[in-house]
Amino acid sequence: MKKSLLALAVLGAFAGAAQAQSSVTIYGIVDTGVVYQSKVATNATGGTGSKFGINSGVIQGSRIGFKGVEDLGGGLSAVFNLETGFNNDNGALNGQDPGSTNLFRRKSVVGLAGGFGTVLLGRQTDYADTISAYTSVADFGGLTGNVGHNLDRLEGTRTNNSVSYTTANLSGFTGNLIYGFGETAGKTSAGQSYGAGLKYDNGPLGLGLNYYQSKAGTTASDTSLLSTAAAIAAANQGNTAYKGWNVVGSYQFGPARVYGNWSRVKQDLSTQANIGAAAPLSAVNNRTLARTNKADIYELGTAWSLTPSLKLLGAVTHTRAQFDGVNGKGKLTQVSLGTDYWLSKRTDLYAFVANIRAKDMVNTGVYDSPANDNNQTAVAVGIRHKF
Repeated sequence: MKKSLLALAVLGAFAGAAQAQSSVTIYGIVDTGVVYQSKVATNATGGTGSKFGINSGVIQGSRIGFKGVEDLGGGLSAVFNLETGFNNDNGALNGQDPGSTNLFRRKSVVGLAGGFGTVLLGRQTDYADTISAYTSVADFGGLTGNVGHNLDRLEGTRTNNSVSYTTANLSGFTGNLIYGFGETAGKTSAGQSYGAGLKYDNGPLGLGLNYYQSKAGTTASDTSLLSTAAAIAAANQGNTAYKGWNVVGSYQFGPARVYGNWSRVKQDLSTQANIGAAAPLSAVNNRTLARTNKADIYELGTAWSLTPSLKLLGAVTHTRAQFDGVNGKGKLTQVSLGTDYWLSKRTDLYAFVANIRAKDMVNTGVYDSPANDNNQTAVAVGIRHKF
């Protein structure tokens, strides 16, 4: 009897050790809200009207993911992360083109981690996504995407065919390098991308820097926001399509977190010659953020905790855009206000209101474009659950 109990105890110890050495976690977010928007475009001639709807991913994109780690010994671990997005309002996969087989579009990586840091291969975001925790993206998420954070990559743009290295935390400093292969035979630079980032955490202070560059190509590791056939023509493959810089900072003053950031984006292929005379950039109705030569995005904001569960939120995001052609300048300004109440550690209720105004360029709209109207207001009330 004693021998049997001893054998069971030994087997139990081995089973526990094996379980501790390898683990797989299933996680996800379901975020959905009721959204009202004023002055949404109704036709090509400039008509607008109010719009009500159910939007998935108001703050964070709804998703389900799998991540795992295996202890290889000697402080070395194998890691992986697969993550797909979906629209909770209709159950469809998020961001999928008809016929696409891109299942794990949010993240698909495998690699090694240890005292040296982490090396990952696959489809992944660059370090702009990491340092966005010090910006309005942490509180408002997609609400501030259209005014500039989609353009400057703080919303989390993915890089295909990439390898990244992230250092271990060194006295508060963490660095990152990423390289995306263009995978074009005979022309290494076509579709190529690369970036470098750095962040510093020290108590209430958080700082971040990031740079990212991508080049035009038919199988680009990162798709340029300038998505015209002319811009990725054979003559332009290998030429720089996108360059972005991010500088962010955040400080916790007691119950209030205050933050500020600046980003600059340059798209050298965004010229009238590439886009064509049929759509001159000098015309205001063709001045979109995707067609900017250069854009500067500025932001100031705060998150004030009235209680451990309740936050009041506010941010002002301003974009100055420069376009090809005569007098090619425009502005976008969005004021965002909101509140976030946590019912538990995993479930919160939120309410946001935002007003966006445009001058001498197309208004992106908070969610949907208001055509040629220079201002729009959006209200969102929703629930987010994390598991």
